[in-house]
Amino acid sequence: MTYPADPLVIADDAAISDDPGEKPPSAVVVRGRGSLVFRRFRKNKPALVALVVLVLLFIAAFIGPFVYKAVTGWTYSDQDYSAFLSPPTGSHWFGTSQIGQDVFAQTMRGLQKSLIIGLLVALISTGLAAVVGACAGYFGGWVDRALMWGVDLLLVIPSFLIVAIISPAFQDAGWIVLVFLIAVFAWMITARIIRGMTLSLKEREFVLAARYSGVSPAGIIFRHLIPNMSSLLIIDATIAVASAIIAETGLSYFGFGVQPPDVSLGNLIASGTRSAFTFPWLFMFSGGLLVATTLAVSVIGDALRDALDPASSRAGSTK
Repeated sequence: MTYPADPLVIADDAAISDDPGEKPPSAVVVRGRGSLVFRRFRKNKPALVALVVLVLLFIAAFIGPFVYKAVTGWTYSDQDYSAFLSPPTGSHWFGTSQIGQDVFAQTMRGLQKSLIIGLLVALISTGLAAVVGACAGYFGGWVDRALMWGVDLLLVIPSFLIVAIISPAFQDAGWIVLVFLIAVFAWMITARIIRGMTLSLKEREFVLAARYSGVSPAGIIFRHLIPNMSSLLIIDATIAVASAIIAETGLSYFGFGVQPPDVSLGNLIASGTRSAFTFPWLFMFSGGLLVATTLAVSVIGDALRDALDPASSRAGSTK
């Protein structure tokens, strides 16, 4: 059994009368936690705008290249030998690069790659934080000490430097190795928070009942503890997407991330930086999409935190 959140019963004050002879209101609105979270999130106008922007970015990244190829005939790997450093035109919406590659097709490919990396890193790091933190808090003793020692060790290691040193050795393996390298150093703080929450939850009645009923420790952790910390995990995963995109961009900018001929926003920004003032289309589209993506994800994460936290003063009225 899981520990369900209590539903919130809301009745219109105007419908409640002091007359003892009058019948009580015929309908009482009962809202579960999911409904309340949705209502709070919906009241946050910046978050709704950010959500629309993020959806449009996903559509542009994953559907845009096919539409663009059907309209113009260009893909991210094609070269137009008759148009080097061409400004935006009808046949090249974002212009062309120094070697005649279509900047729009390359930018959409880079956005697609950065979004995939961000999502995968968020899933891996949040899942790792949930499992390690819950195990440390539930088992305690030497398991707790060993896991937290590993967390503390990883926290003091300069992660960006380590990934930059290790990643060149795995360049032939592709960008998927970069995902794991970034994820390995992105979960420790969340694991500590999950551990603290587990120490509190493991003494609750629903966990004790499951334990006395013979449920295995793995069953308690994955069926009872982690689901009851889903609010924090959702927020952490959302924010981790933006952090992972920035980390990948930084690594690719310095040549340690996604390698040519593949494309990411990081190496597009790196290749266009030197020409940012003379040929601005080489830099501003990829840079602008990076800012828009990370800002939209951050705003959504902030709104989810407020919506999932009933004590937040910014969550808005639930009526």
